[in-house]
Amino acid sequence: MVKYTIATLGSHSALDVCNGARQEGIANLVVAQRGREKTYLSYYKTRKRSGKPVGCVDEVVLVNKFSEMINSNVISHLKKRNAIFVPNRSFAVYVGYDNIEKNFHIPIFGNRHLLRAEERNAQNNQYDLLKKANINAPCIISTPEKIDQLAVIKVNEAKRKYERAFFVASSYDEYLAKSQKLIANGKITEADLKKAQIEEFVIGAHFNFNFFYSPLHEELELLGIDMRRQTTLDGYLRMPADIQLEALKSREPNNIEVGHVACTVRESLLEDVFTQAEKFVATVQKEYAPGIIGPFALQGAIEERDGKEQFTTFDVSFRMPGSPGTRFTPYSHYLFGEGISFGRRIAIELNDAIKMKKIEKIIT
Repeated sequence: MVKYTIATLGSHSALDVCNGARQEGIANLVVAQRGREKTYLSYYKTRKRSGKPVGCVDEVVLVNKFSEMINSNVISHLKKRNAIFVPNRSFAVYVGYDNIEKNFHIPIFGNRHLLRAEERNAQNNQYDLLKKANINAPCIISTPEKIDQLAVIKVNEAKRKYERAFFVASSYDEYLAKSQKLIANGKITEADLKKAQIEEFVIGAHFNFNFFYSPLHEELELLGIDMRRQTTLDGYLRMPADIQLEALKSREPNNIEVGHVACTVRESLLEDVFTQAEKFVATVQKEYAPGIIGPFALQGAIEERDGKEQFTTFDVSFRMPGSPGTRFTPYSHYLFGEGISFGRRIAIELNDAIKMKKIEKIIT
């Protein structure tokens, strides 16, 4: 039997991946960047303490920049380890979609060509897929001049293109005033503003529904639900209204994700969310063969419309979620009888694929 190594990039959710691999008896490897490697090379490196194993990271490969992951020496080392690579958001951001699709010659757990669909300006992106799947999503406002309701403008930050400098506006005049202030302060650029997505602002309780689709068993699984902690937004939300208004005079809130909180939803709402996710999986299989493999998430809010609650999806992720706390929600317990992290679920799927001699069904 071929022995594989589960590899990932040292950011985002690497510890979850490594811990899950160890739980299922699979070696793991982290590609870490110099200057941010101690978490993997020191604090959580596997070792013995009083004769007992501790830590979860088996091996670390150091690079000066994450973009060097496509270099021949790194690729060669990963091949020697029979690595199967688990992508996360940081992998997409730092390595880039062109490199992932054309130059990263290592098997990826999941559909490597689907990662690009997260970008709002990509062809056949997440918004196109949501529309084709007929899933509840915010109404898109085609141009700023047509803003006639509370809208959110989703534009990337000027300095950190992977972070979003969202702002809201209820009219074209408000859009102009706020966008020009953000440009003047260096938060966004005129070029990025022109590419921004404008959509209705949905008011509801925010949830990320983190799913796993198994092509081996042809089943959709909900492993956990979470919501985001964001700076500086969370700080503003904890202030009394009068202090918020004073703080807003000197500093705009940011939506930079720094953590997650595990949560649950009312059980009667689950079937609707599963139905939407099933429609989404079926659509992606048609549009991006072989479709979704493994983790993905529908991120949005449960709102009330016409006397009924419904889940509306704001965003979709097509890779490892950033929250390792999903296993502490009850949903994987309901299915497996115990809390299963996404890292462990990936390792379980890999072991199943090896036993079933169907490894080609889970990698691209």
